[in-house]
Amino acid sequence: MVKEWATVIHWHEGRALLRYGSSSGCGSCQARAACGSYLLNKIGPETVHQLELPVAQPLVEGQKVEVGIPENNLLLSAMLVYLTPLIGLFIVAGIASFWLSSEFAIFCSGLVGGALGFLFAKKVATWWSKDEGFEPIVLQIGLPPHELKVQFQE
Repeated sequence: MVKEWATVIHWHEGRALLRYGSSSGCGSCQARAACGSYLLNKIGPETVHQLELPVAQPLVEGQKVEVGIPENNLLLSAMLVYLTPLIGLFIVAGIASFWLSSEFAIFCSGLVGGALGFLFAKKVATWWSKDEGFEPIVLQIGLPPHELKVQFQE
């Protein structure tokens, strides 16, 4: 299960709007000096995403919620997004190379195959979006921010 903590922006009638950052764990491990993800996150802008999920328990703004998605579904989604256009490119360019002699025409047909692969991936992703296994689930709900108070003793 891939987990991420999110902050509640809004909750209304069982639907929660959550905000989370994609690089919450990056930079805290020992391998950050040689890590490509750390360097890319350091160079690029801070990305914040929003997500709407069904949550039966009433939530307040600013409350933390742990959200998770099964790893196998995440890997299937990544394979769909990255491999389908690439496979489409190779298949269409390979078939075109039997009929066309111009390298430019084969190149263009490969681009068309990549675009067709992307459209196929988009169609499959729409179909998968109806499957509850690909939806993130709420794993834990933290305390509301106003209930956590720190007192110092002298």
